[in-house]
Amino acid sequence: MTPASDDAPLIARGYGLAKQVTRQHAKSFSFASYLLFGQRRKAAFALYAFCRRLDDLVDGDAGEGGDLSLRLATARWRVRELYTAMPELASAEWGLLPAPPRGEAARAPWDAGEFAALAHTVRRYRIPEQPFQDLISGMEMDLTRARYDTWAQLDLYCYRVAGVVGLMLTPVLGGEDARAVAPAADLGRAMQLTNILRDVREDLERGRVYLPAEELRAYGLSEDDLRRGEVDARWRDFMRFQIRRARAYYARAASGVRYLRGVGSQRMVRLMGALYGDILRDIEARDFDVFRARAFVPTRRKLALAALTLVHPPSVLPESSDAAQALLPRTGTEG
Repeated sequence: MTPASDDAPLIARGYGLAKQVTRQHAKSFSFASYLLFGQRRKAAFALYAFCRRLDDLVDGDAGEGGDLSLRLATARWRVRELYTAMPELASAEWGLLPAPPRGEAARAPWDAGEFAALAHTVRRYRIPEQPFQDLISGMEMDLTRARYDTWAQLDLYCYRVAGVVGLMLTPVLGGEDARAVAPAADLGRAMQLTNILRDVREDLERGRVYLPAEELRAYGLSEDDLRRGEVDARWRDFMRFQIRRARAYYARAASGVRYLRGVGSQRMVRLMGALYGDILRDIEARDFDVFRARAFVPTRRKLALAALTLVHPPSVLPESSDAAQALLPRTGTEG
């Protein structure tokens, strides 16, 4: 879809800002995006910038909880407004929203250009509304919940804050086949669980524990054990279990890659999954010690994975019939 001439400069500026946000905050995503071309790459940046601004509201210095709730309500209203001209893509769940919140505390987190670029992306690739609203619901979970009792609760959180990003990206990547949808959400889940396993110490410092309390107890662990940062047999066994689960999600996500028809899309998704999945390898190499240093993928390793993606794509994000699949709920989108 070609933007109106009056909007074109604003949209172009927004895409430029989104590119800057992506390069600054998402090193792996930015690195993998070089396998996309033209408008698809710009659209991926626009979607990332939208998600990043929301995330910054919750994790940054955006104010007290009440103000954050108000700003997320504003974000929900702005998304709803965007889809009034596209009722066929609108969410049936939300219906009509009340009048938009007012005042400085209700200011939306996006630059006008960034939101214009997002709107252009949504219209061009016909992205449904529901994933955007589900993402906001995930951000709202961070306002009301700092602990998770069960895996089912955490899986819902992973779906809302990351699985839905895969759903947003699927139309951009040429995933018109319905069989691409659930695996896209699974990749987001895998990446979010990887983040959680990597960031145990940082989350503790922010007063959060994402690891399911029920599963910690099953391995004889408590929050006090996490605060002590002791890497013992209990912790190693717990982490092995969680890493198997994450890898099962990566493997299930790989099954949908073949249905992406955009130029460069399959390799981009495989590389993205490989880069994040390699964080798990580094956690293992550190003997599961995520308390004293942050696991990461060094540049030379990223380059090696990129080269392998180009010459033998299936090897960097392989499918699997491993028994670990039994750790996952049935195939679907929202858990």
